[in-house]
Amino acid sequence: MSRVRSGGRMGARAAGLLLGFAADRLWGDPRRGHPVAGFGRVAGALERRWYADSRPRGVLHCAVLVGAAAGLGIPVRRVRSAPIRIVLTAAATWAVLGGRSLDREAAAVHRLLADDDLPAARGRLTHLVGRDTSRLDADEIARAVVESVAENTSDAVVAPLFWGAVAGVPGLLGYRAANTLDAMVGHRSPRYRRFGWAPARLDDLLNLPGSRLAGLLVAVASPGRSRVVVRIWRRDAAAHPSPNAGVVEAAFAGALGVRLGGRNDYAGSIEERAILGDGPRPVPATIPAARRLASRVGLGAAAGAALGSVAIDAAVRATGRRSAV
Repeated sequence: MSRVRSGGRMGARAAGLLLGFAADRLWGDPRRGHPVAGFGRVAGALERRWYADSRPRGVLHCAVLVGAAAGLGIPVRRVRSAPIRIVLTAAATWAVLGGRSLDREAAAVHRLLADDDLPAARGRLTHLVGRDTSRLDADEIARAVVESVAENTSDAVVAPLFWGAVAGVPGLLGYRAANTLDAMVGHRSPRYRRFGWAPARLDDLLNLPGSRLAGLLVAVASPGRSRVVVRIWRRDAAAHPSPNAGVVEAAFAGALGVRLGGRNDYAGSIEERAILGDGPRPVPATIPAARRLASRVGLGAAAGAALGSVAIDAAVRATGRRSAV
């Protein structure tokens, strides 16, 4: 009986990750009452209470919120009922993933471009990127969409699944908390240059394995261009200002046969991004290909997370049995 129970518990994390991934693909983010939005409101309230232009205060802000989020998942690890653990893990996975919503936004921009509604496409693009979109032409909008699909496939799909496989529900919730804090305060603006330093660095650290895994999955998901993907990744990724976005954007550029990067306007602050990849610039017709690639990468990440979680749990149990002997 104990072996059956242990085997059920060992597969619960994998089953929960797969069910949560399926829920995200089917329904996307909840329209109302999203737990990430609730976390954002709490984070905003705490920021107003203890903000100071200092790194130590930002470290405190990050440690309290990320630690509390991860801590909420710890009781799930103590649940002995496999079906309940599966449901709880699936709910947490659904809450932290953002693949379907990312795909919907990319598709919406593409539809507006297909209808030649450039002003509406520029407005909808602001749901995906933080750059100034008001003067972008159709091809620059397409580039922004492809870059966002690439980066967020890593940040909102591959990385959370990786941490879910490694650490279960605490890993899922802690990762998403850090990622959300980075989006809120991890900017190089005068207000957040010091206060947002810790969330930005933590997010970079937590995304290191996910972005590399995403790059590998892009290569696997593009069998005809796998060598090109790896070559462009190795050649161009380091030129990107982000240690993680550069990897997956370079991989997508190689897989799609396009060039990414160039000038981005962030509220008047101009960044000249290095060119990633070879070939022509993206055009609106590139967006569906990027969406299909992101979908294949997401499926690969879900399968890998499920297999990885089973392997990790088996290794932990084997180590425990050897220690007991």
